[in-house]
Amino acid sequence: MAHVSATVYTSHVPAIGAALDHGRAAEPYWAPVFAGYEASRAWLRDNPPDVVVLVFNDHATAFGPDLVPTFAIGTGESYAPADEGWGARPVPVVQGHPELAAHIAQSVIQDDFDLTLVNRMDVDHGLTVPLSLLFGQPPAHDFRWPCPVIPLAVNVVQYPVPSGRRCLALGRAIRKAIESYGEHLNVQVWGTGGMSHQLQGPRAGLINPVFDHAFMDMLTTVPEAAAAIPHVDYVRLSGSEGIELVMWLIARGAMPERADGRAPTCVHRFYHVPASNTAVGHLVLTP
Repeated sequence: MAHVSATVYTSHVPAIGAALDHGRAAEPYWAPVFAGYEASRAWLRDNPPDVVVLVFNDHATAFGPDLVPTFAIGTGESYAPADEGWGARPVPVVQGHPELAAHIAQSVIQDDFDLTLVNRMDVDHGLTVPLSLLFGQPPAHDFRWPCPVIPLAVNVVQYPVPSGRRCLALGRAIRKAIESYGEHLNVQVWGTGGMSHQLQGPRAGLINPVFDHAFMDMLTTVPEAAAAIPHVDYVRLSGSEGIELVMWLIARGAMPERADGRAPTCVHRFYHVPASNTAVGHLVLTP
């Protein structure tokens, strides 16, 4: 049967993608950011997934003010990199896994979560930057990502947005769905976005390392506490865009529970400020 072998968490700052695409990763400003992912890239080479379920938020490319789904799962064959106003990123088309995606949708909807099914969409930096960070830029001679990806888009842009509790519960329903899939697959669930940042208003540029580290601690050891954080506290403590961290809770909910009740193993943890005007956080957890 399929199983969730690991969960991965990372920021998806668009400027990170630009730094990679324009050959600036070795510059003094960016080098510490990319160095923080080297251990995870090495771990992924030794522990490659068959499929990644990648939780991200769309930034008004696939969805806009006319259509704002709370949770949307990509059930298509492939997803092209989106043009976000300055051309599409020079990265491969993302190959989907329609069979597993349809199975997850069937199972999760029968568990009373209302997912929007998306058979065709372009995917923006929210999805492609994490792939670049964790897999590296694919070489020209083998221009493809290492495995299929199932996009799971979450609305954290237009209020009302889903609660942390709902996101944690959705992750658990996704794990149940994956574990009931008949084919043997090694699946990883990635939660992306955050950490603390604010892009506009009088507090533009806000970064709160104390909150960010506390969130990573709670997410790892007591996810229910992280899930109980009210939306107003995300805004107050981590900036208006810090609400993206609820997407990490979906990945955490997908982590299989240990029989002894202990926290999962932290393979790698990284934190850096700033990258553009955002705090970058990253975790790899295994059961």
